[in-house]
Amino acid sequence: MKILVTTGMPGSGKEELLKCCEARGARVVRMGDFVREKAEKFGLSPSDASVGGLADEERKRYGMDIWAKRIIPFVGGDLVVIDGTRGPDEIAAFKKAFGDALKVVAVHSSPRTRFDRLQSRGRSDSPASFVEFDARDRRELDWGLGDAIALADYLIVNEGTLEELREQVSAFLDRLLEKG
Repeated sequence: MKILVTTGMPGSGKEELLKCCEARGARVVRMGDFVREKAEKFGLSPSDASVGGLADEERKRYGMDIWAKRIIPFVGGDLVVIDGTRGPDEIAAFKKAFGDALKVVAVHSSPRTRFDRLQSRGRSDSPASFVEFDARDRRELDWGLGDAIALADYLIVNEGTLEELREQVSAFLDRLLEKG
């Protein structure tokens, strides 16, 4: 079993990394899906403020690794990608559960590149302004996201085209999977 945990700021390209992994047969477990599902159970709106607020409240109440702990029972298969870790406590929980089978990959893009991408998505949680974008970044950095990125085993810099990212991810997966 190989388990890959993704991390990176919003809009960095993690979703494309996931698509490439799925094309290679990986099972994807999205941490954000667990948060959104919990928000829906509480009757919260799907906005970034509501979902992000819930994620923050749960971390404060139950610990910074709560979302990782909730996901661990759902991880299984030969190649699994866990998307969206936000801090070192989550990485530590995954490492405790999965040991050497776990590798962390960070996807990095500049703030301007990420903002432009998020604007073009048009999702309900897309920031309406750069001020809102900056506030979201700061909230996620407060959770330890910068530390998670710094602790990654692998780093993919995504400042180019979609095709360039796909080529980088393909080469990365070739190396990762050939290591057995």
